[in-house]
Amino acid sequence: MIAIQQLDHLVLTVGDISITCQFYQSVLGCKVIHFTTTNGDNRCALSIGNHQKINLHSAASPLQPAARYPQPGSADLCFLTQTPLSQVVEHLHSCSIPIVEGPVERTGSLGSILSVYIRDPDDNLVEISNSIK
Repeated sequence: MIAIQQLDHLVLTVGDISITCQFYQSVLGCKVIHFTTTNGDNRCALSIGNHQKINLHSAASPLQPAARYPQPGSADLCFLTQTPLSQVVEHLHSCSIPIVEGPVERTGSLGSILSVYIRDPDDNLVEISNSIK
């Protein structure tokens, strides 16, 4: 049996890497990082929290190997924040980002969470949550 310890990274297939980076950086506070792979490819990713990363692949030319059907808009992501959800909602309104749903109570990996849902530029569903203690 394999005992998985944690998620290292995931890949998000997007229509436009620069638009995605601008959204995740300005709206969600992610750090945009650029790196070169061992085979010399220049890549872009979003750094989240401590040691979590979302690699970005262009839908027009996904890097191989890739998911069988890589396409923008098929992801559903949940991010935890310590920023109070009321401040998150205010920030989203100030950025003219419509809220799809919420605040609503959901169940996360560590227990109850309070969440709001938005969509990124590719229409991926993005959940922003606070842990409920």
